[in-house]
Amino acid sequence: MKVGYARTSTMDQEAGFKAQLRDLKEVGCEKVFKEQVSAIGTRDKLDAALDFIRDGDSLVVTKLDRLARSTRHLGEIVEALKGKNADLQILNLGIDTSTPTGALILNLLGSVAEFERAMMLERQREGIAKAKADGKYKGRKPTAKAKANKVMSLKADGKGPTEIAHLLGIGRASVYRILNEQM
Repeated sequence: MKVGYARTSTMDQEAGFKAQLRDLKEVGCEKVFKEQVSAIGTRDKLDAALDFIRDGDSLVVTKLDRLARSTRHLGEIVEALKGKNADLQILNLGIDTSTPTGALILNLLGSVAEFERAMMLERQREGIAKAKADGKYKGRKPTAKAKANKVMSLKADGKGPTEIAHLLGIGRASVYRILNEQM
């Protein structure tokens, strides 16, 4: 049985999500697990797909980046599939781990993807350092501190920290931090 897995990072990526679902149906996936969650978040549907897969099944994804966070994570997924005598297919790369060549190419591409991610993060850090040195990087705007007067006003009106946080759309820890600084 072909078991599909589709994922986008945000709800805004609806067109990409629909395209994944379409492609998975076209290749004959009988069951498709789908979720819209960040790669760094908990991916319950991926876990459910890996639990669902049985001997002889194939997990099918449209792209490698929809599946794994890193080479290590990819290796864990592939090992879990091997443990169930199942395979992995990545449609846009034409990879099928049921063949020795497919398994080799998957490992190579996973390494290249991880290398590219590391290089991108390094370039990002260099850019931030340069912007800081040029006095152009200020970091994230302190949204909660900008609401300190409102926090104090609501506190004076008898509101609790949880209610204040909810009313102002800031974290409860930020409310406590402001209250502690003001007192």
